[in-house]
Amino acid sequence: MSQSPSSHKAPSRNASNKKIQAIRGMNDLLPDQSVLWQYVEGQVRLLMQRYGYDEIRTPIVEQTALFARSIGEVTDIVEKEMYTFEDRNGDSLTLRPEGTASCVRAAIEHGLLHNQTQRLWYQGPMFRHERPQKGRYRQFHQVGVETFGLEGPDIDAEVILLSARLWKQLGLFEQVTLELNSLGATEARAAYRETLMAYFEQHHEQLDEDSRRRLTSNPLRILDSKNPDMAGMLADAPRLIDHLDDDSRAHFEQLCALLDAAGIDYVINPRLVRGLDYYGRTVFEWTTTALGSQGTICAGGRYDALVEQLGGKPTPAVGFALGIERLILLLETLALVPESALGRLDLYLLPVDDSGTRQTLLLAERLRNALPGLRAQLHCGGGSFKSRIKKADKSGARLALLVGEDEVATGKATLKFLRDDRDQLSLDQEALIDTLSDLLVDEGA
Repeated sequence: MSQSPSSHKAPSRNASNKKIQAIRGMNDLLPDQSVLWQYVEGQVRLLMQRYGYDEIRTPIVEQTALFARSIGEVTDIVEKEMYTFEDRNGDSLTLRPEGTASCVRAAIEHGLLHNQTQRLWYQGPMFRHERPQKGRYRQFHQVGVETFGLEGPDIDAEVILLSARLWKQLGLFEQVTLELNSLGATEARAAYRETLMAYFEQHHEQLDEDSRRRLTSNPLRILDSKNPDMAGMLADAPRLIDHLDDDSRAHFEQLCALLDAAGIDYVINPRLVRGLDYYGRTVFEWTTTALGSQGTICAGGRYDALVEQLGGKPTPAVGFALGIERLILLLETLALVPESALGRLDLYLLPVDDSGTRQTLLLAERLRNALPGLRAQLHCGGGSFKSRIKKADKSGARLALLVGEDEVATGKATLKFLRDDRDQLSLDQEALIDTLSDLLVDEGA
């Protein structure tokens, strides 16, 4: 219960001077890291434009009931991981732990599903209270794709092909594996659930504590257990894919045929169930062996019942989500970060002394006007010529542009190559623009 302002104790002097650090598992993104994020996010945005998907942005805080109803009351996320609190009105609110439920809520609320189809995507922070580890944090970031109003296997294939194209753009396609399964329709899945429960009851002594807790509430999640002591028993468990209804089987076979035609290799994994209750029929994951046990980098599938479950009309839907932190970790682990993604400066402009400050500032603006792709930084803060050159080198720029008394008098500037063994050039402003333009083209800028 919140206290009134007058009941708060004044902080002690020591407390007010104590350094405040970031919350565990919620990390700062520093400038040397953000350039790589910008690269990945730029690749994602370009990809979505090419496929005709529209961006949607939803709040990071929603009513708790949204996630309890969609994800499932007995999932780990709802039971253990959500950041839930009461606001000043006594309403239960939750920091979103995933994006699909919010996207569905927004689509229903704003009438996006009335006799129309939608192809949507989003990116942003999600929140789960779990043990932080490399590539998995309490505040993490996802890119999500959600499509509505399309029930055939063709849209399932499209979202998988879209994700495959992202791996190709990033140079990761040879490092990932597509795993597929079908969970079938609700009725067939309910019948299979009874069969599975009977099997697990026969092997009750082999179940760990977590699995026994799930036995009556969510037995399919037991199939996803990573407990090595249960591996043999799980391998012999009844397979959902052998209990599919006819329509789901035909849907899955058509999806596989479309992926075969598109040249996308896949592995059918009968133990793939996904951790969220709203999935049905197609489920898939992209996995890698390069990150150890944290091998899933993208996952999704069909959730045809979720729109109706959240108050809308029955609407078929399929989508996926990928974790940006884990994707970037994979790029770094495999040394697949291109030089262009590092955001290095092209040019550092420095007045040789304070007499050249005005001329250099104006020249920097003219160059930015003439060369929109130029990444240029102006030296500010004075200092000796030696310290200015050191800052130019430390900036990482390929080139330095020097403006001193002579350059001010003649209207020229001196172009110095910081990374190449080449003679410096004295150029007037028109020649400078042409030279920089040629250099940018040569470097693929």
